[in-house]
Amino acid sequence: MGFHLTPVLLCGLFFQVFGTRFRQEDFPPRIVEHPSDVIVSKGEPTTLNCKAEGRPTPTIEWYKDLERVETDKDDPRSHRMLLPSGSLFFLRIVHGRRSKPDEGSYVCVARNYLGEAMSRNASLEVACGIPKDG
Repeated sequence: MGFHLTPVLLCGLFFQVFGTRFRQEDFPPRIVEHPSDVIVSKGEPTTLNCKAEGRPTPTIEWYKDLERVETDKDDPRSHRMLLPSGSLFFLRIVHGRRSKPDEGSYVCVARNYLGEAMSRNASLEVACGIPKDG
């Protein structure tokens, strides 16, 4: 009889010990809306969409050409804003002859304590302007 109680007791201890470590409903992030390629004119606004699910709610970071993108959360004067949804909003596309800070390949990364998920790549290209006569 004691033999039959031991597995039940051990099973109960197992769930008690591991049940407090993380809640059963917590789950790692997954990307549910990936960003899409976009072509936009210099000076115009645009948005790269990204939406993730997870519990706890994942944090979102954006990377351009493998470097972390600074947003208004890092610098209030930034022309890039991280929206509550996780999307990256550009107030205006910055593009010059020597400096092309917005053009490139972007990914969003969603993280929580259970892991991370990375979106597909999306390219942001700046449309060539048509020269004005005269």
